[in-house]
Amino acid sequence: MTMTLFKAPASTPSADLEDWGPVTQPVGPLVARLRGRKLAGSDDVVIESGVWECSPGVWRRQVTKAEFCHFIAGRCSFAHDDGTRIEIAAGDSVYFPANSRGTWDIKETVRKVYLIYSSTVTTP
Repeated sequence: MTMTLFKAPASTPSADLEDWGPVTQPVGPLVARLRGRKLAGSDDVVIESGVWECSPGVWRRQVTKAEFCHFIAGRCSFAHDDGTRIEIAAGDSVYFPANSRGTWDIKETVRKVYLIYSSTVTTP
């Protein structure tokens, strides 16, 4: 395994991130767009990490694996389908258990560093 260093992800220009396209399940006329850089992982592994950015808009969360993330820019909220709502701003960290379904409301472009993993991950 190779170590990967991403210097200063909070100050990296958006243009230096990959365009990941529009969100797949927008809610309303403003369609948020995603940008990012995957630092580790692939479709056939149980762990992925990287930097993720999203422009304003409202949309349904699609990640089914557990996720830990730390927000380094912006402001948003997440409304879980169970009725729980959290307000998130730069500097906040959030853990989403597997199958956390709900709606994102991105009020100001957000950027986060994240780790997505399968709940079947075991440690030696």
